[in-house]
Amino acid sequence: MNNKYTAVIKQDGECWLSWVEEIPVVNCQEATHDELIESLKITLQEALALNREEALLEAGTHYQEELIAL
Repeated sequence: MNNKYTAVIKQDGECWLSWVEEIPVVNCQEATHDELIESLKITLQEALALNREEALLEAGTHYQEELIAL
């Protein structure tokens, strides 16, 4: 499974901004580049976990999961 994502990173004045190309809801703003990367990783992990949880709740019962690799 692909666990690599593309972060778009931009410095805007004294702030660092970033978002993940593949998952639009994941975006962060921090004071330093290092803080930004750490925050982005945490936010991405939380978003993926929430998406998985919501997908399984929507499935209800009697479903199967299958990994799909690109």
